[in-house]
Amino acid sequence: MMTDYDPNNIFAKILRGEIPCKKVFENEWVLAFHDIGPKAPVHVLVIPKGAYVSYADFSAKASSDEIVGFTRAVGHVAQMLGLEENGYRLISNVGPHSGQEVPHFHVHLLGGGPLGALIGR
Repeated sequence: MMTDYDPNNIFAKILRGEIPCKKVFENEWVLAFHDIGPKAPVHVLVIPKGAYVSYADFSAKASSDEIVGFTRAVGHVAQMLGLEENGYRLISNVGPHSGQEVPHFHVHLLGGGPLGALIGR
């Protein structure tokens, strides 16, 4: 279930410069910054600059240029951070059962050490 985009969510405020972040990378399509509660030695969030609630929303409504720009930026950030040699994990939560906390599409880029099981149950 997609909800309407809330322009007052924390990532929208970060994009507008109302809330600071520890920026890793920025271009016309994305902003990448360190997560304030890291779950791995490297934990970066990559967010599109467009107003999309989730991956489902992004994949349905974003232009081809936005999708390509976002995808390439995620790969570029992983390379910039030196994560390619030993590997990394990408996670995008969609909806309440997944644990999505911010209603702005984003990808968690995790690496920098062994990550363990994908889901701990």
